[in-house]
Amino acid sequence: MRLLLSVTFLLLACGPTSRPNDGGVDAGVDGGSDAGSMACLEPYRTCQQPFTFRALDEQSVTLRGNFAPDGWTVGVPMTKQGGQWVASVSVPWGGAVQYKFLVNNAIWVTDPANPALLDGNSVVTNLTCTTWTCAADAPDPAAFDWRDAVIYFVFVDRFVDGDPTTNCHVPNVDPAGQYQGGDWKGVTSRITDGTFTRLGVNTLWVTVPVTNASVGGSGGDGHLYSGYHGYWPSDLESVESCFGSKQDLVDLVSAAHQHGLKVLFDFAMVHVHQSAAVFAQHPDWFWPLSYNGGTCVCDDQGVCPWATTAQRCWFADYLPHWNYTVAAARDYSVDRALKLLVDANADGFRLDAIKHVDDSWLTQLRSRLTTEVLPTRAPRPRLYLVGETFEFGNRDFIKSFLGDERLDGQFDFPLRLALLQSVVMRQTPMSSLKSFVDGNDDFYGPRAVMSTWVGNHDLPRVIHFAEDTPMWSDPYTNGKDRSWLNQPQLPNYRRPFERLANAFAFLFTSRGAPLIYYGDEIGLPGAGDPDNRRMMQWTGLTADQQWLEDRISKLAAIRAATRRCGEACAPRFRSATTPGPTR
Repeated sequence: MRLLLSVTFLLLACGPTSRPNDGGVDAGVDGGSDAGSMACLEPYRTCQQPFTFRALDEQSVTLRGNFAPDGWTVGVPMTKQGGQWVASVSVPWGGAVQYKFLVNNAIWVTDPANPALLDGNSVVTNLTCTTWTCAADAPDPAAFDWRDAVIYFVFVDRFVDGDPTTNCHVPNVDPAGQYQGGDWKGVTSRITDGTFTRLGVNTLWVTVPVTNASVGGSGGDGHLYSGYHGYWPSDLESVESCFGSKQDLVDLVSAAHQHGLKVLFDFAMVHVHQSAAVFAQHPDWFWPLSYNGGTCVCDDQGVCPWATTAQRCWFADYLPHWNYTVAAARDYSVDRALKLLVDANADGFRLDAIKHVDDSWLTQLRSRLTTEVLPTRAPRPRLYLVGETFEFGNRDFIKSFLGDERLDGQFDFPLRLALLQSVVMRQTPMSSLKSFVDGNDDFYGPRAVMSTWVGNHDLPRVIHFAEDTPMWSDPYTNGKDRSWLNQPQLPNYRRPFERLANAFAFLFTSRGAPLIYYGDEIGLPGAGDPDNRRMMQWTGLTADQQWLEDRISKLAAIRAATRRCGEACAPRFRSATTPGPTR
């Protein structure tokens, strides 16, 4: 189904590097479970992996490698047994290890018995075993396997107006930045009529549900916006009335579960709006705006650059930034997140701009999810946490947020760059994508469930990058040059839709949880924010739009046929004839 991707190894004779493995040979012990192994999903299993080194006249041999944080610097002393030195280390199921032997504390040697090398290190990959140990936080084997997720980002205000009585209007706001009337009842109507089932989606990412500011705010482009997007929270203890009642939100999640869908809530934990009561009551819970002789609004150079002040700079001078080094502030925010999730029975969070919050917030959230929420649910699931770190060059930084006590995955910005350049925009040859993926598939570790994607709400609509002459040459442009004037129209020829279909074919047959940004399944047009958030088109599709939607549905069916999940896959992918709205 997918390009055959291989790895080219550099045969180097120097000391070790610490970069994660990109491939190699399988030197593990293959096989299935035995009576002594606990039942758990593969990503939560660990194996004892043996290593041997032929013995001659060495005084000592130490196994060094990336199997532990101190694996390259301390390693594991090997024991001499007969004609060889032996040691074993714990590795995750399906994982990979780069390693070398340090002989007599002086000489680095690759494994003479293993010809597979990467960056000058011996390497073994896809490690499995017949007897394993399950992680303490392993979900029930019958629980949903997030590796099977197909995520659809429902931008609530721009999706379906199911209840006109909840419609909102913020004075003085430009029309494109105004509330458009979408609500939770509208989303629920599309759940129950089979829209998501026919598309092959099994997970909904829903915009921030908490109450937002009811006043306009500058977008930095000379226009005023409302808080329709959910990222200006003013009251973390109530839900957004512009989208409906709390019961409407509960009903949405309940309907989703009845139709085999999981629900992720977007959560904005970086800041609140200045109108928030919590800011007036506890100003010490927030970083001050004044800083270094100026104001600490995030910028690219100046007083408060993103790179060095990311965890304290304000996104705008009306968005106070939480200071989570204050325990009371952290407790309050995490309390609100947990209550939101528990009250609605949601399945996890999409965490906005995670690099802008202190690490203690994330670890506290995960700890409390594990100790307080999981015991109340059966089968015991993994509550999925996926983060947004807008970074398309530094994979190590993105990876630093992942782990058992942190995020399950992040949106794969670097992969999206490679995919757009090779498949969508045709700027680089397919061999460039192959080379990138060779080193990306295993980069984040066997338990990571990265979300792969081509379009989102912060960038121009991807269909315009797929045109014969891409509308923008930079895959990560903000597209603001056409947000308000000279807005792009739907392409009137098939080729952009075919290129976008090819990109989705890659995502749906690759590792990770592919994301569909609402409307991308029909090539919805649009420049940068707010034009990339037009009201969803439900009728009058062109033949090209219908073709693309049908193609994505078929890709989802192929993916569904190879799922690894348990009870939550039931019902599995339903027939494309399931009733749905007429387009």
